[in-house]
Amino acid sequence: MRQFDLSPLYRSTVGFDRLFNMLDQAAGYESAPSYPPYDIERTGEDSYRISIAVAGFAEKDLSVETRENTLSVRGSRVAQTGEDAPAPEVLYRGIASRSFERRFQLAEHVHVTKASLENGLLHIDLVREIPEARKPRQIPIEAEGASAQPQVVSPQKAA
Repeated sequence: MRQFDLSPLYRSTVGFDRLFNMLDQAAGYESAPSYPPYDIERTGEDSYRISIAVAGFAEKDLSVETRENTLSVRGSRVAQTGEDAPAPEVLYRGIASRSFERRFQLAEHVHVTKASLENGLLHIDLVREIPEARKPRQIPIEAEGASAQPQVVSPQKAA
C-alpha cells in the first residue's frame, strides 16, 4: 500500500485543520496519541490558542519548546516520594499521570507569544505575524500623459 506524506500541507493550515487527520485515518495510518486531550481555538483574525488538559502536572513538570515550524509540549512527573513521606496506597488510579509529548505543526510566521497554566489547563497563545515584505500592497496606477511634471517629495520633521 502506498503511503503519502501530508506533512508539507500542514504548514499552510497552521497545523490545526482536521481534514488532514481525517485523510490519515482514512488511509489507515496509525492514529496519533490521544493523551492529553487538547482544544484549539481561534481567538482573533491572526491569533490562536491551544489548551491542553494537564491535570496533576505543575509548571516545573511541563516544557514548551518551538523549533523550526514545530511546537513541542512535554510533560513528565517525578515521583515525589522521599524518606520523610511514604508512598500512598492507591486503591484506584483514574487520573493519568504518565509522561507525554504532543507536537503541533505550525505554518510559517506563526509564533508562540505566551504559555500559562491555569486550573489544570496549559494555555499556549499563538499569533501569525506576516512580515511587511510578504504582505500584499496596492500599487497606484498612473494615467499616461496626465501629469508630465515630476512631483517633489519633501521630508517632514518628526513631531
